Amino acid sequence: MSTHLNVVTTFRFSTASEQVLREAAGAPIRFATLDELPAVLAEADVLCSYDIPANWREVAPRLRWLQVPGAGIDSLQGKGLLGADCGLIITSAAGIHATTICEYVFGSMLIFNWNWPQMIRLQRQHVWARSASWYKLGRRELIGQTLGIVGVGNIGRQIAKLGHAFGMRVLGMRHTPPAQGETDPDVDMYYTREQLQELLGQSDYVVLAVPLTPETERLIGEEELRAMRPNAYLVNIARGRIIDEQALIRALREEWIMGAGLDVTEEEPLPPDSPLYSMPNVILTPHISGHSVHYEERLAGLFADNIRRFRAAEPLHNRYDPARGY
Repeated sequence: MSTHLNVVTTFRFSTASEQVLREAAGAPIRFATLDELPAVLAEADVLCSYDIPANWREVAPRLRWLQVPGAGIDSLQGKGLLGADCGLIITSAAGIHATTICEYVFGSMLIFNWNWPQMIRLQRQHVWARSASWYKLGRRELIGQTLGIVGVGNIGRQIAKLGHAFGMRVLGMRHTPPAQGETDPDVDMYYTREQLQELLGQSDYVVLAVPLTPETERLIGEEELRAMRPNAYLVNIARGRIIDEQALIRALREEWIMGAGLDVTEEEPLPPDSPLYSMPNVILTPHISGHSVHYEERLAGLFADNIRRFRAAEPLHNRYDPARGY
């Protein structure tokens, strides 16, 4: 095992987490702001940060590993980091959001099913709805419905498990489907990328949980939206660019699908003039589905484990693979 690692982080860890990381690295952890980063990277072996200076090769000659505090690494495009010849190990925090995002997904579904925004409006107006049907309240259930998950990774699997707990039939698509004859206790049936429209056509609820790669950008376009059921509710907790947003707006206006729960959009922040804000069949949130009071603690645990693995020359969790694009 190496003697120690010089670790720099732009992510602000708690005092308790810093101690955990210090013990794992065998040396103090140095915090720096993004503005301070170029000046402190000269001796760094490891960086934990969402971003890195464009001239990182010059300012960080010793840097061997970048730990991204989030699940996605698509923000690193254009920094010369995602090619096979980069020479820098990149790991993500994939998996630490799974519980939180899973709860968000089903919260979005239930809010839509009960038309909760309308109930809040009625409450503020001091209106007691004497008939749910007058205001279209509580018209849908989850039990017995089909849930299609596009991307059965850490997050997708948690969603699948909770889908079964709600009594739903669960369909899935993932980068590497199970071998023929292999079963998955969490997913009732798998579909290939080529069978995506078939999965969409069978699903009452569709959740997008794939990483953003050249292959998944605009994965959901007009053809895919038209393949969905008219009663379908689409939830996107992946990246906004997974969907052709203009096609989605048209699908919602023309009722190709019943509604959408969007935690991500093509452009963030979403411009004030976007029609998504005022669409009655959209539940819109500002990319917060992964936020949790436990986020920092979970990230520190993952990072510390990876530091110990790195020092022991063992495989790291969530290592980016250029061949897969995530």
